Amino acid sequence: MLRVENGHRSYGTGAVAVHARRGVSFEIPRGKLVAPRAVRAPARHAPQLGGGLDSPDEGPITVDGIELQGLGENGLLELRRDGIGFIFQSFGLIPILSAAENVGVPLRLRRADRASMRSEYS
Repeated sequence: MLRVENGHRSYGTGAVAVHARRGVSFEIPRGKLVAPRAVRAPARHAPQLGGGLDSPDEGPITVDGIELQGLGENGLLELRRDGIGFIFQSFGLIPILSAAENVGVPLRLRRADRASMRSEYS
């Protein structure tokens, strides 16, 4: 489950700061598919925040009870590799790999055996 509580996110500083979100709270249940362009605010930024790709100015973000702000880069990398799935459509794909092979890259990074890789996609 992804939970954001009283989240604030601004871009820029001072007089030119853009306050994208102020006091936003929401939950996304475990296993729920979120498509950012199809979701209305406030959950539109859920994938970036929930995956640790972006950080709030205020407010805790938790994924399955783990608070992201205290994880550090290695912890966030592990979370993205093992616990959250991103499928990028315009960047981040390896052009010489098929779609299935691109999806399987995180499994290879965690050195999953071939049998478990097949079972996760069947």
